Amino acid sequence: MAKVKVKTGYVCSDCGANYPKWQGHCSACDAWSTIKEVRLGAEPRAGRRDGFAGATSAVTLLGEVNCTEEARFSSGSEEFDRVLGGGFVPGSVILIGGDPGAGKSTILLQTMCHAAASKGVLYVSGEESLQQIAGRARRLQLPLDRVKMLAESSVERVLEAADSVRPEVVVIDSIQVMQSAGIDAAPGGVSQVRESAAAFTCYAKTSGVVLIMVGHVTKDQALAGPMTLSHMVDTQVMLSSTEDARYRLMRTTKNRFGPVNELGVFAMTERGLREVKNPSAIFLTRTETEAPGSLISVLWEGTRPLLVEIQSLVVSAQYGSPRRLGIGLDQNRIAMILAVITKHGGLVLSDQDVFVNVVGGIRVLETSADLAVALAIVSSFRNSVLPQDLLVFGEVGLSGEIRPVSNGESRLKEGVKHGFTRAIVPKGNAPKKEIAGMKVVGVASLAEALDAI
Repeated sequence: MAKVKVKTGYVCSDCGANYPKWQGHCSACDAWSTIKEVRLGAEPRAGRRDGFAGATSAVTLLGEVNCTEEARFSSGSEEFDRVLGGGFVPGSVILIGGDPGAGKSTILLQTMCHAAASKGVLYVSGEESLQQIAGRARRLQLPLDRVKMLAESSVERVLEAADSVRPEVVVIDSIQVMQSAGIDAAPGGVSQVRESAAAFTCYAKTSGVVLIMVGHVTKDQALAGPMTLSHMVDTQVMLSSTEDARYRLMRTTKNRFGPVNELGVFAMTERGLREVKNPSAIFLTRTETEAPGSLISVLWEGTRPLLVEIQSLVVSAQYGSPRRLGIGLDQNRIAMILAVITKHGGLVLSDQDVFVNVVGGIRVLETSADLAVALAIVSSFRNSVLPQDLLVFGEVGLSGEIRPVSNGESRLKEGVKHGFTRAIVPKGNAPKKEIAGMKVVGVASLAEALDAI
């Protein structure tokens, strides 16, 4: 019998870069001591060419490709569907990551129990026993007679079971505990995670099954395992909790079938995760007592606006160098806004401690909150109260100009729905026609915005 030749390689566990031999430093991501030897399995037989994303094809013109769109089907949760871009796409691979206890298994169990009413579902658990999952389903009062369960961690046995059951949705909970017999490595290692994910992905693409994999995260909030895991999947979803742990935020960081950075909001209850249809309302619970440094801005999350409260506190520095602390905002962005206020607003803040907070645990990822942050800082510094019916958004440039942002009119209309009657926005976002119930002031510079308040 011919001896099977096993391929080996050296892979960075952080970025997935490959090297012909071991070295201490990864030149791709500049990390140290992350390159490990992995066994890649047996070499393919001569003449065998398997396509990773389905069947291989001959050279063809792009215009001759059949673009028939696959019909999506609902997960049973409107917020989950929104994050995915409209529902599940047959043959797609979805990776869901998050902290322990964030609710990954809970949201999947809820959606699978509802999706199983019209689709075949196979839920594979490699971490929990079937008794634990069944007990959770009973506590959540979910239907128990539709979802097929399997407790297994072997990739080969899972694929055999899927071939016999032929489901339309397969859940792997989690990919870090799966192991392939052809890889001589412990579960959770770089080679095991990569090869297991590749085998499941190839199965999903060739059979048209929706594959959902649960992924662990490291202490740095990055998905555990090789970076190639994120490149393999079609959609990557991260589930996190707010500061008070009452709500769960679901956000897409990669989506081949819809927009990225789409946000879904859930409330954690005794009956599991409940959808929050109007997330702006939960982040606008302001106190009745008016205070300086508090202002409302409107963000654009995926395909919808989201109103958030931005608070600032400016006090004289007591211990040497002044502090600049931001929660929910980029520290470098705050430092830039402070520099613009000093240069173009005429306010000296070099001897002041500045604290900025986004209420509710929301992480601001866009620049539309710049103007609101600047005005909140000035309000606290001057100890002047801003009107509670005032809405502010706009990007601040280094030369003090206020730049327009996308979807300006939709942001203003969202403010009207929640009772806001005044707004300070970039001049480029000022509507040509008046919006009923709102007075809009368009500004072109930070100096004009400071005069408007």
